[in-house]
Amino acid sequence: MTDSQHNDVVVLGAGVSGIYQIKRLTDLGLDAIVLEADEDLGGTWYRNRYPGARFDSESYTYGYSFSKELLDEWHWKERFSPQPENLRYLNYVADKFDLRRHMRFGARVVGMSWDEEGRRWHLHLQGGETRTARFVVTSVGVLSIPALPEYEGLDDFEGDAFHTYWWPKEPVPLAGRRAGVIGTGATGIQVIAEIAGQVADLTVFQRRPNWSTPLNNAPISEAEMDGIRARYDEIFANCASTAGGFEHLADRRGFWNVSREERVALWDRLYETPGFALLAGNFPEIYFDEAANREISDYVADRIRRRVNDPAVAEKLIPKDHGFGTQRLPLETHYFEAYNRDDVHLVDLRETPIERFTSNGIQTSVAHHDLDLIVLATGFDAITGAFDRIRIRGTEGRLLSDKWRDGPSTYLGLLTHGFPNMLMVAGPQSVSGSTNFPRAIEGGVDWVTALLAFAYEHGHTRLEVHAEAERDWVEEVKRIHEGLLLRRSRGWFTGYNANVAGHGAGRVRYQAYFGGAPRYAQFLARAAAGGYPRIEKS
Repeated sequence: MTDSQHNDVVVLGAGVSGIYQIKRLTDLGLDAIVLEADEDLGGTWYRNRYPGARFDSESYTYGYSFSKELLDEWHWKERFSPQPENLRYLNYVADKFDLRRHMRFGARVVGMSWDEEGRRWHLHLQGGETRTARFVVTSVGVLSIPALPEYEGLDDFEGDAFHTYWWPKEPVPLAGRRAGVIGTGATGIQVIAEIAGQVADLTVFQRRPNWSTPLNNAPISEAEMDGIRARYDEIFANCASTAGGFEHLADRRGFWNVSREERVALWDRLYETPGFALLAGNFPEIYFDEAANREISDYVADRIRRRVNDPAVAEKLIPKDHGFGTQRLPLETHYFEAYNRDDVHLVDLRETPIERFTSNGIQTSVAHHDLDLIVLATGFDAITGAFDRIRIRGTEGRLLSDKWRDGPSTYLGLLTHGFPNMLMVAGPQSVSGSTNFPRAIEGGVDWVTALLAFAYEHGHTRLEVHAEAERDWVEEVKRIHEGLLLRRSRGWFTGYNANVAGHGAGRVRYQAYFGGAPRYAQFLARAAAGGYPRIEKS
């Protein structure tokens, strides 16, 4: 095939954001198509099939809000829905609105180059095909590029070894096997809790411990689902009013205005409440006041000690390098109780690091661990990783990866100077990486769609954000970031991530906006008012 294939808009990625984006574009009557590298739609929920994979946002806050008919039809079976059901939901949405005919699968874009004279993008697909588009909307996902460890002998292991992102579609046998899990982030915690007791023996290789609180999952009955449907308007309004896009409302009484006893009573209640309650329903001071954060961290540490029988193991599971809520918080179901089993063992890699993989296991500095199955829960090249995997050339042939080498710079996480007609949904420095994802992406998709509608209505064929507007937004991202305790964390929120080459050298990458969903929505509204004044249009 040749350059004869042209669309008004090409959307990259058929995950949660790409599905909604193509719905909005086709509703406008634009000639638009989704190019998806995988064999089918779903993004995160197509790929992450590992044991225990599920929402940690309440299911009914995660689904799309754009269609009342869809809300009335769908019954979420669990408060925190598992991966197979999540993928079924996304397929249901695509089929209901006949979106598959606008999607092409197995279409991996490996390069994009801007044609200034033609005012279009040339997209280069794996296999040699080329397409063109007036506009490109990236919906490539914030956690879609897995980070593989660089241990010596990684290919020598003769058993089964999978990164959680590449978990096979076929069931992986667990019974009777000696399993090892590397990593105790959000994914690793889900896997460990799920397979403990299913495998014959489980060794957890912990690189850095993470704070984690109970998910408190439960089924949703027909009667409860009816009640949820009746209050969807209230649910989504509550989500829009909170910093994290969840229904949990922060306690505004003031951390130091109530007694220690009252604070603990609140925390005891929130600890037993489903979801991110202890994080999002807490006092805001825990995010920026060191003494307040130390107190809540001590509370959660005490909870861990009460749940783990061996005091030495409990201490290894308690983070000492960051406070509660200053990195991405994993939620868990009986995770800490797994370490009370005789067949579950914790290896602290800070004390006894991995030296190499062998044909039949893992050799640390003090022992060899015989294994049949290794699970690599080693995280992602978050937020910018998917952009780095596409060779994107903008004006004057400049590579996006060169522009973002020391960290991304964008306007609202939606555009970046020097790359006209490229719009980003859930892009770097948007609020999507720090909040309830679908609640954030709907606002981003709506903004992108309105901008494209404006361009077509006024005959504009080229859109590029002014460099000054981009600089102003980066300063806003930095200002918020530096006022929060997370500024010292080493998780993927900040990009200060030792999992990824070039990200762990002591340099913060301002990857996401932490000013909260309501404040971000105000920025979006002001950016559109008066005909998008900070975007050059021609």
